[in-house]
Amino acid sequence: MTKAIYLDMDGTIVDLYGVDGWLDMLINEDATPYEKAMPLVRLATLARMLNRLQRNGWHIGIVSWLAKESKPDYDMNVTIAKVNWLKTHLPSVRWNEVQIVKYGTPKSTVVRKKGGILFDDEEKNRIEWDGIAYDVNDIIGVLKAVA
Repeated sequence: MTKAIYLDMDGTIVDLYGVDGWLDMLINEDATPYEKAMPLVRLATLARMLNRLQRNGWHIGIVSWLAKESKPDYDMNVTIAKVNWLKTHLPSVRWNEVQIVKYGTPKSTVVRKKGGILFDDEEKNRIEWDGIAYDVNDIIGVLKAVA
């Protein structure tokens, strides 16, 4: 197994779907939900685990989709919002890689380190992944076991 860990954002570490009116905002190409979304995990614990793994030689990355059926300007706004969310909520993590890609892109095709671990709320992404893929039920527990 490659020493790489990738995290999806929406529905995995970020509660995009918990933002009031998120779907209408996305349909109207409003990036606000990506900015306002709350975390789904204990971020201090997640940051500590990711930093520890990185010190031990693990490649740490984000691989996340843009909004469905979006235009280039909106894609740019969503990308900026997601990167800012990471800077705001996980400032101590120095990501080796952040991939924000078109909706539906097979995630294994865009990451630099093949055969690593993926955490993703979407079963389709876990099935397609070419390494080990976990749902979002126990991210911290899995990371502790890996460390």
